[in-house]
Amino acid sequence: MTLTADLFFSFRSPYSYLAIGRYRAMAEEWDVDIALRPVYPLAIREPDFFERNPPNWLRYTFTDMFRVAQFHGIPFGPPRPDPIVQNVMTRKIADEQPYIFRLTRLGQAAARRGKGTAFAHETGRLIWGGAENWHEGDHLAEAAQRAGLDLTELDAEAIADAEALDAEIHANQAALEAGGHWGVPTLVFDGEPFFGQDRIEMALWRMQQKGLQKRDA
Repeated sequence: MTLTADLFFSFRSPYSYLAIGRYRAMAEEWDVDIALRPVYPLAIREPDFFERNPPNWLRYTFTDMFRVAQFHGIPFGPPRPDPIVQNVMTRKIADEQPYIFRLTRLGQAAARRGKGTAFAHETGRLIWGGAENWHEGDHLAEAAQRAGLDLTELDAEAIADAEALDAEIHANQAALEAGGHWGVPTLVFDGEPFFGQDRIEMALWRMQQKGLQKRDA
C-alpha cells in the first residue's frame, strides 16, 4: 500500500533545500508519495521577523547550514541572488520582491502536476547549490526539464492563474499550522509533524512502523 505525506517547503529556506533531495530520494526508494506544499517564507509573511531576532541568530544559522551541507555532502553556496531581497546589515526586507513570488507560484504549479518535490529539488540545487544568476538564462528552464516539466508552461500558468495559486499557497500555510507546526521544512505524515532537516530518518522510521515498504519489494 502506498503511503502519503505532505512536505511543507519554502524556496528561501536553506534547511528546506538541505532536506528536499533526501525526501525525494526517500520517495524514489520507498513506496510513499510525498506531495510538495510550498509556502511563502517568513520574510513575506512576517517582514519584521529578522529584525526581531537576537544578533547571534543569523550568525548561528549561517554556520549551521554550511555545517549540515558538509556533513551530508550536499553542494551548498550562498544564493546569488537571494530569493528574498534583504538588507544584510539591517535585516530589513525590501518592499520590492522580484523572485520569491514567481518561484513559489512555479512550485505550486509543479505540485499541481504531481512533480513539486522534483521541481523544488532541481530548483534548490540552483539557488542554494552555488549557481550564479540562477534566475537568468536557461538555468530554471533546464531545472524544470530535469524535473519533467516545461518552464514556459509553468510561467504562463503562474501569471495567468496567480490569484488561484496564491490561494493554494495560503491554504498550504493553513494546513501546515493545522498539522501542528509553523516552520519549514515540515513533513506531515498520518497527522504527525516532523520539523527540520534532522527529522528525516525519524519520519522514515515512523512510516516503516505504519507498513512502509521499498518500491522494489
